[in-house]
Amino acid sequence: MSGELLILILVIVTAIAFDFTNGFHDTGNAMATSIATGALKPKAAVTLSAILNLVGAFLSVEVAATITRDVLNIQTDTGDLALGLDPQTAMMIIFAGLVGGILWNLITWLLGLPSSSSHALFGGLIGAGLAGIGTAGVNWGGIMAKVVVPAFLSPAIACAIAAVGTWLVYAFTKRVNAKRRETGFRWGQIGTASLVSLAHGTGDAQKTMGVIALALIAHGSLTTTNIEEHGLPVWIIFVCGVAIALGTYLGGWRIIRTLGKGLVEIDSPQGMAAEASSAAIILTSSTFGMALSTTHVATGSILGSGVGKPGAQVRWGVAGRMAAAWLITMPAAGIVGALCFFLENGIGGLAGAITVFVILVFASLYMYLHSRRQKVDASNVNADWDDNVPAGSAR
Repeated sequence: MSGELLILILVIVTAIAFDFTNGFHDTGNAMATSIATGALKPKAAVTLSAILNLVGAFLSVEVAATITRDVLNIQTDTGDLALGLDPQTAMMIIFAGLVGGILWNLITWLLGLPSSSSHALFGGLIGAGLAGIGTAGVNWGGIMAKVVVPAFLSPAIACAIAAVGTWLVYAFTKRVNAKRRETGFRWGQIGTASLVSLAHGTGDAQKTMGVIALALIAHGSLTTTNIEEHGLPVWIIFVCGVAIALGTYLGGWRIIRTLGKGLVEIDSPQGMAAEASSAAIILTSSTFGMALSTTHVATGSILGSGVGKPGAQVRWGVAGRMAAAWLITMPAAGIVGALCFFLENGIGGLAGAITVFVILVFASLYMYLHSRRQKVDASNVNADWDDNVPAGSAR
């Protein structure tokens, strides 16, 4: 078995690992409000979300196509590798980018900060691309149009839509008995939360599909023409769908807690308005192939539900910490991706890739063990929020 093939296998395994972290990192985007209001029990919520993420992975491949052509310039219009780029270097760039995305996902999960898994992936790929090819290796136009601009617009739009929706809900139901209103909207939340999970599968699972396809193109096992004519290979869709579903089922409880309890004390009418807004925006963006951050959309919607409810308390300090994490996600993941490429390229070939993979495994294990010191799970995810306790931990 050649060194190039082994590196390709290592890239695919790491991509699946990223998809897994994406699942548990982003579970809160769909289910945090339903868990917070009691519409769904924690375990039932993550199970339902996992199933719908898997289904959503099979519904569209537009975002996957965006990843193969709009992030890195590793191939020409004819599908050949860019001038001066060999298959091994191209795969090592992709591998380093994935490692950068995974490590940033785990760091923000440990802190309970709902940063964007999508932007962590893009940041890692951009950083590795700059280290391996230079500025010409990054598709700046595609990044600006389909990543950066939506990153700034999506939370603001989601916040505005959810605020208006929440205000209308309370205006129309002000004469309804409060207990009856809560019960009715909890049932509604099950539907809207399910729609967000389905939307998440159509968007985020595809990002990893696109990365695997990009690695196969770099290796020469797949061509852009083949993708255009026959679509992505079914095994890529299936594996990525299962990985994100499994990660979702395990539940990113630390982030679910921050979204469900840290931003706003949510009632079921707010939760339904927030989830409906998120689902509409995510599904629309997936249709147009925009690699939107579901985290940005979900967070904006939850904030909007607090703004739209008369007398609601919004914890702007928590929101500020989250916004700071958003701003540094791409640069931070990019730095890690670049460092990983320099390390593996300095050692050289398969030995360099294995070295970086071993570092990734040990760093991931360390962060997991560290998280057990302040455990957050289904039993305490809805504990009362205390700003004196670090985000993501519970009393």
